[in-house]
Amino acid sequence: MSWSSSNSFLVLLLVTLPILVIFGFLSLYSPPFSIESSSKLLETEGSAAALAAVPSTTTPPLISSNSQHGEASEPPTPHGSTKPNREAPSDQADETHTPIFSSSEPTPSPSASTTGEEKETTLKHEAGHDQDHFVGASKRKSSPLKKIEASLARARFSIREASQIRNWTSTYHEDPDYVPHGPVYRNANAFHRSYLEMERLFKIYVYEEGEVPLFHNGPCRSIYSTEGRFIYEMEKGQLFRTRNPDKALVYFLPFSVVMMVHYLYVPNSHKDHYFQRVIVDYIDIISNRYPFWNRSLGADHFMLSCHDWGPRVSSFVPHLFHRSIRVLCNANTSEGFKPSKDASFPEIHIRTDKITGLIGGLHPSRRSVLAFFAGRLHGHIRYLLLQQWKNKDQDVQVYEELPHKVSYDSMLKKSKFCLCPSGYEVASPRVVEAIYAECVPVLISDSYIPPFSDVLNWKSFTVQVEVKDIPNIKTILMAISQRQYLRLYMRVKQVQRHFIVNATPKRFDVFHMTLHSIWLRRLNVQIQDQ
Repeated sequence: MSWSSSNSFLVLLLVTLPILVIFGFLSLYSPPFSIESSSKLLETEGSAAALAAVPSTTTPPLISSNSQHGEASEPPTPHGSTKPNREAPSDQADETHTPIFSSSEPTPSPSASTTGEEKETTLKHEAGHDQDHFVGASKRKSSPLKKIEASLARARFSIREASQIRNWTSTYHEDPDYVPHGPVYRNANAFHRSYLEMERLFKIYVYEEGEVPLFHNGPCRSIYSTEGRFIYEMEKGQLFRTRNPDKALVYFLPFSVVMMVHYLYVPNSHKDHYFQRVIVDYIDIISNRYPFWNRSLGADHFMLSCHDWGPRVSSFVPHLFHRSIRVLCNANTSEGFKPSKDASFPEIHIRTDKITGLIGGLHPSRRSVLAFFAGRLHGHIRYLLLQQWKNKDQDVQVYEELPHKVSYDSMLKKSKFCLCPSGYEVASPRVVEAIYAECVPVLISDSYIPPFSDVLNWKSFTVQVEVKDIPNIKTILMAISQRQYLRLYMRVKQVQRHFIVNATPKRFDVFHMTLHSIWLRRLNVQIQDQ
């Protein structure tokens, strides 16, 4: 019996041993088995239907870094916080994206949570194709937010398709008012398609909380007029405004920093605690009355300010500073301005209700002054400019005060180049004044993001001079040939339409371009209820 058992064991060993050897050989030389992620699958080219069949978790932002304007530094430490959102989320940058519209800052990737009964919201800054999102969304129960995100996903997909066409002129020739074209645009096709999508989809809810004069009001005739006029147009409610907050893509916080400074600031006190109380209390009110602020941690909300203190006021609420869309004239990356989520808009000094007579200037052949500037000592850059050039050269005419009976507007209109140095803050109304007068702007600034930089190629119609090169301004400008100057001149005339203030806004004017900047930044985030 023992011999039989031993014999059976030997037979079993002889049978299993070759099998083990074969399996070992196969495992040694065969490739390992793995499941590809959806993002890896999406790297291959395919049809829209194929893209829709592959689920994706992220989509590349339409605004990202890789620009000539420099990088944003860390913002100052914000003050205060709102009760519903006590924890300030961390800021992480994702620099791996290929944008359609390029600005100058990596897109932040928000990560935060709220406490108590509040809903957590995930904000995804996307990296891949979007077509899958709206297909997947249709399979789930559709909420107002899901419908909004699905429509935005389709818009992103449409804009990316348009961006692949690298013509100088938009292919959407059916537009009766204007067809973007030429090198003044980073991508004329992408901009035009994005603008048309904005007109089709964009809806803004204006919070009705707050009382005049600090809210729902602003100056319309001053150096801060763009702030007041934007608030005025939103209050009229004839363009893009919805009264149903569930249908809104973004939410406007209608306070005016200019009016706060006028009514609350005590001159020479250097105290801003009244501003802090107003802003913190206001965010407290809307976050308790509505679900929208807590749902997105403020990422689909925007404020707008042309006052120098706009960035400072926004810092009183951490989420307003770090998450919300801040539309600022003072677009200074060294003070925390992030072009991926914040928007620069122009500072325009409007003295009367009309801009008649401001647009246009002499023909290039009749412009006798090479370069012109007139302005008071106002910051370090102007100090260097006045020190180097004030009353020293007939070609580069720089004044602290204009001579008697010499018109500022007439000097703009007869100069080839208009010097636009920053003052104490980076923005200057001289940029738009030069564009109105068809005088080529010469930008002299540090850390400044010009308005609409995600759409406009500022290098194509301006001259940009570094601060260290102020002594070489004449040499730089004299080196520009007549042919090059005429190109710059014609391009300045072309971009005028984007900076004109109309009593009743018209397509592609400064009001609509500001809205388009906000629209792009809303496209840059995806909001999901969890």
